[in-house]
Amino acid sequence: MSGKEHKRERDEEIKSEVAKEEEEASETKESDETAEEESDLKRCEEELKACEDRYLRMHAEFENIKKRMEREKDKSVAYAQEQFARDLLPVMDSLELALASIPTPEEGADEHLQKLREGVQLTLDQFVKIFEKHHIKAVEMEQGFNPNFHEAVMQVESDEHESGQIVQVLQKGYTYKERLLRPAMVSVAK
Repeated sequence: MSGKEHKRERDEEIKSEVAKEEEEASETKESDETAEEESDLKRCEEELKACEDRYLRMHAEFENIKKRMEREKDKSVAYAQEQFARDLLPVMDSLELALASIPTPEEGADEHLQKLREGVQLTLDQFVKIFEKHHIKAVEMEQGFNPNFHEAVMQVESDEHESGQIVQVLQKGYTYKERLLRPAMVSVAK
């Protein structure tokens, strides 16, 4: 083999080795790129899961707020007349006081006072019917003292009542649906 052939073989071997090295470098580069792409893909999948989780949580929170607002709206509509009913209670008290102050025929009332008494009684009866129609009821007294519905404003000595029983109603209490409009003011036995 001549020197030229040997050189040519040697050049081919070098070219072949360089090509192999380039190929290996290219494969390593591709492998590194694939690993980097897989890493990016995993990171994107994790971000997607985090975003989906945030979305689901926000959606659930939105639904809860929506339901709570709906309940509050329903309650507002159901109890819209509560303040108006509360404002009518003094009128009812005044009519009851007026009726109590007009003498009865047995107490010597003349014909005019009797007609006045009847008119006040009719007006009071209309108020009671309207109150019942709109779910406004007087607080029960027969069941005894209940701190949720009665306000004890004084204690009195009484031989006829046991301790803690209602002796006298000073001002009627009323409820509107299930809510207390005004507690009954009562005196209780010591």
